Amino acid sequence: MTAELPPYDVLVVGGTGIDTIVRIDELAIPGGDSTLVPPIRDYVAHTGNGVALGFHALGLTTKFIDFLGDDAQGRMILDRYAATGLDFSHLPAPNGTPRSVNLVDREGRRFSFYDGRHPEDLRLPRDFYLPYVARARHVHVSRSAHAREVFTDAVRLGRTVSTDLHAWDGEDASAHPWAYGADLVFLSAAKVGEGVPAVMRRIVERGRAELVVATDGAAGCHVLRRGEESPRRYPAVVPERPVVDSNGAGDAFLTAFLHARFGGADLEACVVAGSVSGAYACGSPGTHEETISAEALAAAVSRARFADDVPV
Repeated sequence: MTAELPPYDVLVVGGTGIDTIVRIDELAIPGGDSTLVPPIRDYVAHTGNGVALGFHALGLTTKFIDFLGDDAQGRMILDRYAATGLDFSHLPAPNGTPRSVNLVDREGRRFSFYDGRHPEDLRLPRDFYLPYVARARHVHVSRSAHAREVFTDAVRLGRTVSTDLHAWDGEDASAHPWAYGADLVFLSAAKVGEGVPAVMRRIVERGRAELVVATDGAAGCHVLRRGEESPRRYPAVVPERPVVDSNGAGDAFLTAFLHARFGGADLEACVVAGSVSGAYACGSPGTHEETISAEALAAAVSRARFADDVPV
């Protein structure tokens, strides 16, 4: 008899690529036709990468699957995962490895030019992803079109599912399978602004979400649980390190929040863990270059100070 394979704590589906980061004084194009900048560097990045590396650093047994190009960028990604011990399986990406060019200003704020490059009809084959879904306790589905079919099987198998909508405007219908198909939905408040409560309520009303979290940078985050009428706002923590780069902060928030939730923590403790991890990520240049460990997270949570006096 073949021994049963051990389970994964988390399966992350989709979302690896390379960020090219350009550091500038402010998010504006200067006059003239060129300007000097600090060294431009490439980083292994994108949201699925950040979520997988984050869970892995926190000690969760993590599996990551995606398409990947047979190119220099793909080899850079494989080298990073081999060095960190992240369990990654992939299929060939016909158009190569996705890339982004991110402008980062002196305050650590960024603007990203994203080159997804996968064909619109590209999908992960069911016979590729299903065995991994079957072994996972939890499935995180990145907002990549080729990953959308995973929702049906994950729900059928009784797995909890999370996703990150990033800077969704609350209207773009292409995000609906993620917004309405996951149990735990994360998004950025960057595009919806004051409309974030209405967008969060819509996600709960139209989908299966038990919990919706909207991160809002230095303003903290908003959390809405099913059955509640309005989201509650939580303050941000005061970063312990100078903020140099916000790339990857949302992924760091998500992984620490869910790590705490998987461990049975209450909502307030999950929010604090996420906030501390997100702030930590902003203290190093690049995307997902430093991921916090469970021990370092626990210590930082014990020292956490909040940016305003909103009660938690």
